[in-house]
Amino acid sequence: MNMRNSTVRAVNRLTARWAAEAGGDAAGTVFTAAGVWPLLAPLADGAAGPARAELAEALGLPAERAAGAARELLAALEGVRGLRAATGLWTRADLALEAAWLERLAPGSHGVLSGDAEAGHTALDAWADRRTDGLVERMPVALTDGPNGTRLVLASALTLRTRWIQPFTEWRGGASEGPWAGRPLRMLHRSTALLDRARVAQGPAGAVTLLEVVGDTGVDVHLVLGEPGARPGGVLGTGIEAVTRARPAVPASLLPEGRPGPGLDVATVLALTPGPRLAVRAPVFEVRGEHDLLERARLFGLETARDTARGHFPGISSQPLAVGSARQSAVARFHAEGFEAAAVTAVSVAVGCGVPPRIRYRTRRAEVTFDRPFGFLAVHRTSRLVLAAGWVTDPLPYEEPPEKTWEEKRREEEEADAEWEEEERARAAGLPGPPSP
Repeated sequence: MNMRNSTVRAVNRLTARWAAEAGGDAAGTVFTAAGVWPLLAPLADGAAGPARAELAEALGLPAERAAGAARELLAALEGVRGLRAATGLWTRADLALEAAWLERLAPGSHGVLSGDAEAGHTALDAWADRRTDGLVERMPVALTDGPNGTRLVLASALTLRTRWIQPFTEWRGGASEGPWAGRPLRMLHRSTALLDRARVAQGPAGAVTLLEVVGDTGVDVHLVLGEPGARPGGVLGTGIEAVTRARPAVPASLLPEGRPGPGLDVATVLALTPGPRLAVRAPVFEVRGEHDLLERARLFGLETARDTARGHFPGISSQPLAVGSARQSAVARFHAEGFEAAAVTAVSVAVGCGVPPRIRYRTRRAEVTFDRPFGFLAVHRTSRLVLAAGWVTDPLPYEEPPEKTWEEKRREEEEADAEWEEEERARAAGLPGPPSP
């Protein structure tokens, strides 16, 4: 994936600032600034006055460079295996767009808004569902009817799927203390000789332990655990700085023995096999996030742009326009085989008016356990672009499989008897028996 380092830094800067605010309520969530940034860029390109300056500050790039950077970013994202990126533009037929602004947009679909909000939602929902393979079924947009209603909708969709190079094993487990104590959880287990997949970084929120889980598409997921009681925003902030190499992190092979980081134990032990080992325990999780970006309008540079008393986008249209809504819907799933995430972001623009084995070797062993709320970051390996970030507060519970009915047990016994009889007849005839299942 080729893109400018300045664009990667700008998107990661917005991710870190969003994490600092979104993590304030300590609730489980997921969000992606990589889905918002390409929409703020064309708005900045077409804005004027204070709205243009605010959008440029949020983007971290001059407004005149934003459109080109957004095109490069989206083209680069499309080149990542396992990642799908799409943009869409929908406008009312009576909205005349500036040709120069339209030419600078990244390639994408261009549809027409009929003015009927219900019909418009149906078409936009279908686009979101199709572009995310059903992970996000609805477009997070507020459409309004009437002469001062929605004139334009800009949207982006990102869908990421990666499989682990080394899958986990899933068992029933739980936590002995903390908010998840006593809850049966779907716990994932894995052991690796790569001790340095675990690292510890020191940040303003204290020590943070990071675990890198490597995917097969060039995208890895980093689990991030802070000290008990540390705020999610601070933990995620330190994690983002560590995975983007803006903050040093000490690998497990260089850490002192004991508990050098949250949830991480390091020791020299007697073992059957030589070489270091890292044991990992983490829960299966699924988190969703619904974000009204206008609730953090200053963060996204939309404070002035949402003022409908006048227009702010003369570079988009000669009609006075203001931002009517800006929202994101996102989902992320972490399981034994891999990780998947999707996000749809939409901005609407309206008219502006008013058992121990035998021991042989002494070796270094580490164990990292995620058994209380933690963060996660999906990161493109070569560019260090953070594609998604989130916080886990409610991992998926373990559910006992339903007990088989008497009829199901009887049917299984009859099938087993039939297979045995067939095998016996084959042996009597000197033929090979049926293949083993």
